Amino acid sequence: MATAPPADQLRLLDVQELDTRAQQLAHRRRNLPELARIAELDAQLKDLGSSLVESRTAASDLRRELAKAEGDVEQVRARAARDQARLDAGQVGAKDAQALVGELESLARRQAALEEVELDVMERLEAHEEALARLESAHAELESARAEVVAERDARFAELDEEAGQVAERRRGAVTGLDATLLALYERVRDQNGGRGVVALRGQRVEGLNVDLSRAELAAITSAAPEQVVRLEDYGHIVVRPEAVSA
Repeated sequence: MATAPPADQLRLLDVQELDTRAQQLAHRRRNLPELARIAELDAQLKDLGSSLVESRTAASDLRRELAKAEGDVEQVRARAARDQARLDAGQVGAKDAQALVGELESLARRQAALEEVELDVMERLEAHEEALARLESAHAELESARAEVVAERDARFAELDEEAGQVAERRRGAVTGLDATLLALYERVRDQNGGRGVVALRGQRVEGLNVDLSRAELAAITSAAPEQVVRLEDYGHIVVRPEAVSA
């Protein structure tokens, strides 16, 4: 059975307390509510971002369609203006004048039809731009909300990291001068048991682990010499006996 100075065994309880606190801080850091909120906002931004791209593309297509419709109308207007100018100038014969009148009537009908197309595209573009503006506003609000949550997360990270640094500094002091073999055993047992390497036996109660000891195991632990490093049979935890150290 391994041995170590009883005082060093007792100091393990302080080390365990610091290690437990470090674990708690790390757990809190991994599970901050801000992290879940950021993930939620990121998912919303991704979905909204896809809709925004589609809406911007559709608006761009409608603007091109409107530009073409406006160009078609302007082309017909220009042709009609030239024909009307020729008529007004009286520089054509009767037959050509009749043809120009017919063409002007046809151009007027064509212009009316094209203006209907132009108006339809303008109305669709206006409605789409209104919807696009709402999407952009919603996207900006989400980005603003995310920035706020990120700032809150970073503030919480800073607080937790500062405390974790203080705990780490205290732990370095707590293990200084400890029996190297005892400390190595503690580290190994702690790794095997999810962070708990040592428990304290006070009277007949084991602190730090919710287990019931058999009478035989309790007797074996309490009868061991103070310098002996005692471990639980089923779990392997080091058992520190404060009463034996102070006796």
